[in-house]
Amino acid sequence: MTSEYQKALGRKIAQYRRRRGLSQRDFAGLIERSEAWVSQVERGVRKVDRMSVLEKVADVLEVPIADLAAESPIVAAASEETPGSTRLRLVLSAAHALNAVLGEHAPADVDTLARRADQAWELTHEGRYLELTEALEALVPELEAAARAVDNGQRAPFFRVLAVTYQACSAALTKLGEFEAAWIAADRAIVAAERAGDALLMAAGEFRLCLTFLGAGHLDQVETTGRTAGEALAPLVDQGRIEAMSLVGALTLQRAVAAARGNDATAAYRHIAAARSIADEIGGERNDYNTEFGVTNVGLHEVAVAVDLGDAGVALRAAEAVDASQLSAERRGRFLIDVARAQLQRRNAEAAVAALLEAETITPEQVRSHPLVRQALGDLLTIQDPPGEELRGLARRAGAL
Repeated sequence: MTSEYQKALGRKIAQYRRRRGLSQRDFAGLIERSEAWVSQVERGVRKVDRMSVLEKVADVLEVPIADLAAESPIVAAASEETPGSTRLRLVLSAAHALNAVLGEHAPADVDTLARRADQAWELTHEGRYLELTEALEALVPELEAAARAVDNGQRAPFFRVLAVTYQACSAALTKLGEFEAAWIAADRAIVAAERAGDALLMAAGEFRLCLTFLGAGHLDQVETTGRTAGEALAPLVDQGRIEAMSLVGALTLQRAVAAARGNDATAAYRHIAAARSIADEIGGERNDYNTEFGVTNVGLHEVAVAVDLGDAGVALRAAEAVDASQLSAERRGRFLIDVARAQLQRRNAEAAVAALLEAETITPEQVRSHPLVRQALGDLLTIQDPPGEELRGLARRAGAL
């Protein structure tokens, strides 16, 4: 959307909102967005780049969507799919399990397969999605076959590795915006974990489901999944199982983000406080089931929650207290994206661009494919007039030009 369309749409939304006698706060509540989001849209510094959002705005304003759409040619954030996303979807589409059941396969070494699954997670944490795709294209069918090449009593270790592998696949697909495929991968991870008889691994799969639902905007499903999985883990938490506590903490953080995106600040900050209490009780930084839960990750999520609520000042103050150097490249990059979004809300374009460029040096594939980055770049291209060379270069690499 060009800046002219953006500003015209913002003026039209403000006009219809005032005609209905709604304040920005009231209007924000009705469309389940923050007051800051409404202000930014009406000023033309933020895009409405999803038809579902535009439909909700039109419904609340009681105007034909065609009236708003005339000012808002909704287009995809990028014209090309992220490299590797199609191949990763095809990994899930092939009939690996059926082939494994009907075919004859030689026994495999579960320890070797487990090491390869760990390597897949390393690529996931580093945001190296093309290499991850190549690894999973070979690993998934081999694991499906290996789990059927042994007697029933010997299958649990193979299904445990298969669950871990499908979780890595789900995590990558979520980052690439392939939410339906990520949902399938997470569901397969939960089924494999159940066949392995590993309840904690099943809970880790529920955590992946939360991330998938969050990316797809199914906020009620995030809350329900996170809450019920946490309740199911309660007996293990009461027994002092640190891994269970860590998973509950990670699930609570996803509930916080979902609440923030639903503009429920009270619930969002309450969940952040609960997760921080869990992290303090555990002590230290952990990475149980690749969740990277700990005090630092709570801080990262506090920044993300504040940004989603439009509390840029809170977000930037929280960011100052975070030392993310010990976390994965993916988490460090995501943190800097949120810092950039907070700077953007303050209309500090230079600081926002600097944060995005730093994130790009850490996880280039994540930055160039993330929908939030593309949205931020669109806003920055409007604010910086004319845009600087660094911004134009990043926008080109991310497909935002």
